[in-house]
Amino acid sequence: MAGTDILIGDKPRQGQKMALSLPVLSVREVEALIAEGRAIIIVDQYVLKVDAWLKYHPGGDKAIMHMVGRDATDEVNVLHSAEARQMMDRYRIGKIDGRWRNFLPPIQGGTFRANNPDSERDEEDAVLAQLIRDLPPSSHSSSRAPSPIFDAADASTTAVRHRGQSGARGSSSASSISSIEESGAPLDGMAHLDVLTRKEIKLDLDKYPSLDDETQDTIVQKYRLLGERIKVEGLFECNYSAYAIEGARYAILFGLMLFFLHKGWYAISAVFLGCFWHQLVFTAHDAGHMGITHSFHGDTVIGIIIADFLGGLSIGWWKRNHNVHHIVTNSPEHDPDIEHMPFFAISHRFLGSLRSTYYERTMHYDIFAKALVSVQHHMYFFILLFGRFNLYRLSWEYLILGLGPRKGPAWWHRHLEIAGNLFFWAWFGYGVLYRSIDGNWNRFVFLMVSHMVTAPLHGQITLSHFAMSTADLGVNESFPQKMLRTTMDVDCPPWLDFFHGGLQFQAIHHLYPRIPRHNLRRTQKLVQEFCNEVGIPYALYGFVDGNKEVVGRLAEVARQAAILAKCQSVVAAAGGDLHHAYHS
Repeated sequence: MAGTDILIGDKPRQGQKMALSLPVLSVREVEALIAEGRAIIIVDQYVLKVDAWLKYHPGGDKAIMHMVGRDATDEVNVLHSAEARQMMDRYRIGKIDGRWRNFLPPIQGGTFRANNPDSERDEEDAVLAQLIRDLPPSSHSSSRAPSPIFDAADASTTAVRHRGQSGARGSSSASSISSIEESGAPLDGMAHLDVLTRKEIKLDLDKYPSLDDETQDTIVQKYRLLGERIKVEGLFECNYSAYAIEGARYAILFGLMLFFLHKGWYAISAVFLGCFWHQLVFTAHDAGHMGITHSFHGDTVIGIIIADFLGGLSIGWWKRNHNVHHIVTNSPEHDPDIEHMPFFAISHRFLGSLRSTYYERTMHYDIFAKALVSVQHHMYFFILLFGRFNLYRLSWEYLILGLGPRKGPAWWHRHLEIAGNLFFWAWFGYGVLYRSIDGNWNRFVFLMVSHMVTAPLHGQITLSHFAMSTADLGVNESFPQKMLRTTMDVDCPPWLDFFHGGLQFQAIHHLYPRIPRHNLRRTQKLVQEFCNEVGIPYALYGFVDGNKEVVGRLAEVARQAAILAKCQSVVAAAGGDLHHAYHS
């Protein structure tokens, strides 16, 4: 990038200036760059302009877009290797002075002002920029329009540190409608949803540490110190002997599948194939986070062999999806891992037909969604039985449409993945289903049983997030607090760790995604100590209790859907006089 100062590692290249010569950029200058469409992020007090990297990023462009205008230091450090972080140095264009107050990224609705050639206007903007620095914790006022929901909450509320519960449930139908009346809002569906959103925000503001600068900075400081302690204790190092055991387990499961297939015991054979797929995904997940060899290409190849060649899924699709999930966890508009309309709505906000920034479409709360959401708590486990079929669809959509990077270090991944998926359908679709099984009915039974056996995996993934908060507490919330507020751990005895595959430690995993899963149990005690020290509740449930929480959340949203329908029917019947119609 001509005209910018570049530092690679500790030594400058010939003809390039030392990083210390980078200009100090003001808030107003950064805002103007973003207004011009530049992708600007802050990492370790440096301003990075990463426009050129968007189409090359192996984790997808949307993960970066959610960091535009924000201090991305913690997100970058926990999701990238040291080599990747060093590579980012070449995108530095300046430095910042002092604490950075996050903007709301454009992809999330933030708006930005471009530079004005009028000198008088520029002087006015400079004064405004200084005032922005002195605003209370929130997004910059210039980066978004006032929110009737978030701005209605008292962001300065001091946290009341309750333990042992992930959040209070919503109110009953009568009290919800009463709350709408008390708020002075008109009796309609949107007012009802707004009241629920305010309540959810207030519950979290009361439960978690304050969002003021001092409190959040202390949390971040202690979180980074914890990361150093984890590194010193060797918990980022992979336990390869544990993977030898994993490999033996995979071989046994696949061998039993072939044995019973040869015997003609198709249903039993299908069970072992499903168990094989179920266990494989855990290692693919580790590889996707570079938790095995810690090499980008090494772990990518491992992930492609497991996910694509043996499982028929795309590891590239998973990375693009999963990286966004790790950054905007449990955000109804942005996190693809909780966007399952019309089948599931884990937040009342989905009842307002939100637009997904990941899928770039509106998740319509239409007649089909209304029917399914009303019974979602009854259908939850049944729908999970078919989750793998949806993963096939998403994987092929990603590969056919070429949604991954076509240039840069990951350019060849798509081609290898397509070959892997064709290989999968050759050995499974043709070799097993067609050539090795007699009769279409037996083929159908084998297909359905093998895929339904993987349902616990889908339940494990949803378990860690579906019952947790979906509230948006604004851009001043620190990365560790948001991860712990939106993620649950599952308690289980050590001998059951192989069944959960490390996914039972999701809160710890979200704090430090590159910790190999066999070290997560050892890390748990350190994270619990950190939570106690900073006053963040650590959500830990047993497997049964956790599932009860999830089903309870789905049931609550279904009840709120019924309330919404009642509000809308009142509006439709009342015409112009809503208040009179309700009380008549």
